[in-house]
Amino acid sequence: MDGGDVSPAPEELSSLRVVAHPLRLQLLSLLTGSAMSAAEAARHLDQTQANVSYHLRRLHAAGLLEVAGHEVVRGGRAVRYRHVPSSGQRLSRRDPSDERALVAALGAELSRRTAQRAPDGEGAFSDAEVWVEEATWTEVLELVRRAGSLLHEGARAPHADGARRVSALLYVFEMLAGPGPADDGDPADDGEGGPRAGGGGPAAETPQAPA
Repeated sequence: MDGGDVSPAPEELSSLRVVAHPLRLQLLSLLTGSAMSAAEAARHLDQTQANVSYHLRRLHAAGLLEVAGHEVVRGGRAVRYRHVPSSGQRLSRRDPSDERALVAALGAELSRRTAQRAPDGEGAFSDAEVWVEEATWTEVLELVRRAGSLLHEGARAPHADGARRVSALLYVFEMLAGPGPADDGDPADDGEGGPRAGGGGPAAETPQAPA
């Protein structure tokens, strides 16, 4: 019931571009806490089932979702998917435009999430473009990876008793020693021609699903 197969080109399967879409980032986060069918995920995200089905198939083809079972709906069978955060380690930046597309999607997600921030909820902010010694950088990477792992390991189903809805967008990376060339390419184009999400973490060098 979730539609036919979609077969991405092999070079797309390990590219950052496969997650460079706001709805796909939302799906990876949603399916970390619990397995869902396209219909269930569509209800949670206020999207059409057809749109969600398309993006679920793309993520599954890239190895970022696993089949966690099936459910019978109106005489048919619907696939239930779950995200395994460690699968994000296989993603690679095959072209600088892949990362620019991802950054554009992350920016849209940050705007959407910030609009839903709890007025009195706690939060933390840090921003840096600095020069540090190797030991400091190594420690920062370890801390960011650990924070991402804690969030994903602790993910629960939406509205689970005692669970808080939180957001974390962690993206740290080493920069060039000097300014790089300017590029006027369109970072928002995912190059796939699929449905776009309405409205609107990766961690360290290779992203896990955003929390």
